Amino acid sequence: MFRKSIKISITGRVQGVGFRPFVYSLAIKYQLTGIVQNNLDGVLILAEGEELPLSQMVAELKEKRPRLAIIRSITVEKQSLKGYTQFSILQSDDKGGTIPWMPTDTAICDNCLLEMSDPTNRRYQYAFTNCTQCGPRYTIISKLPYDRTMTTMNSFKMCKQCQKEYDDPMNRRHHAQPICCSDCGPTISLSDDTGNEIASDYVAITKTQALIKQGKLITIKGVGGFHLTCDAHQKDAISRLREMKKRPQRPLAVMVKSIDVAKKICLISKKEEAILKSPEMPIVILQKRKDCPLPNNLSPHLSTLGVMLPYTPLHHLLFDHLNLEFLVMTSANPSGLPIYFKDEELPLLQNLSDYTLYHNRPIEHPIDDSVVQCDGEGVSFIRRARGYTPDPLLTKANVDQIIALGGNQKNTFAIGKPNHIVMSGHIGDLDSEEMVGFYKKQQNHFKNYLCFQEKYAAIDKHPEYETTLIGNELKGRIISVQHHHAHHVSCMADNGLEEPCLGIILDGTGYGEDGHIWGFEWLYGNASSFERLAHLRYSPLPGADKAVREPWRNAIGMILHYWPEEGVDLATQLFPERVEEVHIIKNMIDKKVNTPLAGTCGRLFDAVSAILGICLESTYEGEAAIQLSDFMNRTNKDEQKIYPYTIQLIENGLFQLDVSPMIYEIIQDHLHQLEPEKIIATFHETIISACVKMLLTFIKRRPTLNRNVILSGGSFQNLYLARQIKSRLKKEGFSVYTHKKVPCNDGGLSLGQLLIASQTINKPKTLD
Repeated sequence: MFRKSIKISITGRVQGVGFRPFVYSLAIKYQLTGIVQNNLDGVLILAEGEELPLSQMVAELKEKRPRLAIIRSITVEKQSLKGYTQFSILQSDDKGGTIPWMPTDTAICDNCLLEMSDPTNRRYQYAFTNCTQCGPRYTIISKLPYDRTMTTMNSFKMCKQCQKEYDDPMNRRHHAQPICCSDCGPTISLSDDTGNEIASDYVAITKTQALIKQGKLITIKGVGGFHLTCDAHQKDAISRLREMKKRPQRPLAVMVKSIDVAKKICLISKKEEAILKSPEMPIVILQKRKDCPLPNNLSPHLSTLGVMLPYTPLHHLLFDHLNLEFLVMTSANPSGLPIYFKDEELPLLQNLSDYTLYHNRPIEHPIDDSVVQCDGEGVSFIRRARGYTPDPLLTKANVDQIIALGGNQKNTFAIGKPNHIVMSGHIGDLDSEEMVGFYKKQQNHFKNYLCFQEKYAAIDKHPEYETTLIGNELKGRIISVQHHHAHHVSCMADNGLEEPCLGIILDGTGYGEDGHIWGFEWLYGNASSFERLAHLRYSPLPGADKAVREPWRNAIGMILHYWPEEGVDLATQLFPERVEEVHIIKNMIDKKVNTPLAGTCGRLFDAVSAILGICLESTYEGEAAIQLSDFMNRTNKDEQKIYPYTIQLIENGLFQLDVSPMIYEIIQDHLHQLEPEKIIATFHETIISACVKMLLTFIKRRPTLNRNVILSGGSFQNLYLARQIKSRLKKEGFSVYTHKKVPCNDGGLSLGQLLIASQTINKPKTLD
């Protein structure tokens, strides 16, 4: 029969996922000869055989793929015959020019779990069991392409049995780069708070279990860093962990033994269960059951709990025996400092806990756990990290040689390559010298990975952001981007939108083009430009950032601004213990001393939270607003009443939302002791009503505006707000889009910055 030859080029997440063995098995199945090879672009296949089997192989490549593979493109070209006599898997080639995909870390698969639980298997109870479908990837890679010699596993020489599996194209561990067993792989040890080893291997695990049951705090080295853990049943242990971590109120995540155990503490939908059990296994924010047996100090004042399943072999072993079902699992670092991941940081970890469960597989790149919530239709990211990054995002924009530095809170950065954007995982808040240093190191890692040197750098317009200072240190041309424009474009990109559209940006804080603090915005535009259509009426923030940390200041400032005469009396009634501060703040406002003007959704929620006595001082970002919003998870949602507000045309077609009538009514309802749940429900309905009515006002005046609407900004982590605004806008004939692949908060900011910078750079030059 007549033989043909084809060249197949495949891009996407096709390295570190068993793709070459998959191709090899297809070649054997269809009796083809040729080669398959990794390179920096993806996977290259040269296949020879009869026309029908070749076509069948290509069809199966498109229709079926390894569990973890993501195929972005498959191109097939005819080639001249080379006369291959067999099909072979070649060593990786370090050449290529498009975008190198870095494989993501993946939860242990069912096959490996079965081996670990089988006493006759040589990997029985082995804490580093993995295969091509699971295990560490990004966190152990030192250089691409993804081969054993380019990972931190290079120092562990494979035993004969592992080498045999690694070399066998029909074995599921063929070219599984982290492959190992108890004879040749990493080991575990348990040490006390002085660093003395007290147990090793499986004995170390059983000893750790016993110590956890005794209420001890344990530092555990994981895939992407060190975790701090304790028994989630023990209130005192949790309180001590909070004290050591300097995290008094912020919710703590819980790792549970199984999905059935998770259902003992939380209500779980089918969609949420699928996310929990996915290969990424993120932390999922779930609604607590009313009879949840765990202590309230896991997530103080909240009806939700962050839950994840065990995603490493070590995690599963910790839940064996001794009836352990729930473990607090949080990053082992004091709040405000980077995640610890280096072995030389062990002395610092000993100050945080009683014991350390350590392994000797080095971590090349740290990464946090991802955090998501289910909005009923899909996944909404709060933190995009392990399991999801650094998968690149496709783009039509010319973003090559552009870096976007993100914001100061929930930071991520983004790097542009031809037709792709690579976003970092969650970095955190750049509020300390240590965090800034960590940020710079992560940025350098990505630049080395991607062979990247910036020609342009996109930064936030805030002159005092750390990212602004860092940007000024770079060699490229600096492009300043307005904060909420970046949010707007980030959501557009997340939904593949390019034409100008409407946007509602509900956010905490962003530097405005008029020098004031923006954060409750109605915009129209795209990456090329934007128009500010409306905003929340400004009010002073007494003490600036201090008012963000102490919402009672924000509330008093708002009250005194709205009602200069009556406001003093109202403020002292609401905050009788702050009488002296009320007069100090009034003096600050009158003299305009350290009282920047702000109109933000986050600060509005903070003020209402403080007025109602829910949260007067925030111990973590957004605490006051989060606690206020949480009431919508546990109150009657049939409330249709709204508070009064006004929409005013103030200048040059710009509208303003004035909620002072609403604030006055809220104060009166609170002073007359109306139930907080009713006030909060009405407050939410008012915000929803105002958002919709404002858009209808624009459309009435300017009917030619595109009726596509994006919703972005950190306040849209409030799922009730997001769902209701989306639903009601749809009823009015708008098409509404929310975030899908990146967070609505500042974690998605760098994506928008990058695309706006691209448009700025590539705008056609006009003749003077």
